[in-house]
Amino acid sequence: MLHSKIKIQVAKVCILMSFAVMSAMLIACSGVSAPSKKELIKNFYLTEAAVLVSPHHLRKAMMKGKSDFTLVDLRSAEEYRKAHIKGALNIPAYSSPDKSAYDQVERIVGAFRELPQDKDIIVYCYSEPCMTGRKIGKVLAEHGIYVRHLGVGWNEWRYHWTTWNHEHEWSQTKVEDYVTTDRQLNSSVQVNGAHSSANDNRKGSLDACVAESELGC
Repeated sequence: MLHSKIKIQVAKVCILMSFAVMSAMLIACSGVSAPSKKELIKNFYLTEAAVLVSPHHLRKAMMKGKSDFTLVDLRSAEEYRKAHIKGALNIPAYSSPDKSAYDQVERIVGAFRELPQDKDIIVYCYSEPCMTGRKIGKVLAEHGIYVRHLGVGWNEWRYHWTTWNHEHEWSQTKVEDYVTTDRQLNSSVQVNGAHSSANDNRKGSLDACVAESELGC
């Protein structure tokens, strides 16, 4: 019995070694080598720089009245109506604050297609670690729409203003100047699932939010 078990173990090891050798041969024959540590680091930062948008730079650009992006709030319509970043449109990825609507792909993709495609489209959700922006971004990319991701969510923008603005700016800026609340909303506009407050829009256009193209810090 013991001898049989040893034979089985040896056979398993041989099989694993065979797979390892075959994998190595395939890699060698294809001329593909595993990326080095430096290459992995380089690719990481290339991705981060391409996708993430600095909230600080965005806030400064909004203050200056720059205009080449559209900001999209992915939270539920209920949360958006209560308060949102000034100028943001709402394409809800949630049917309610507690229920996602990721399965409504046609509606979400259709709404994003209505946005100006010659401008950066920047999405945000309820908090920085929220995965909604990443999940929706993946779905959109599969449909040929490429969006960027704000470095903070609504909670950080509204309630942690000092964590992403320079210390000398704390007394110079007020978060209230960069948010729109339900008391400020007199009417709303809806375009194929995208909502925006009338007060946020400029001349009724969808590109209500404004910022310059280089959105790094």
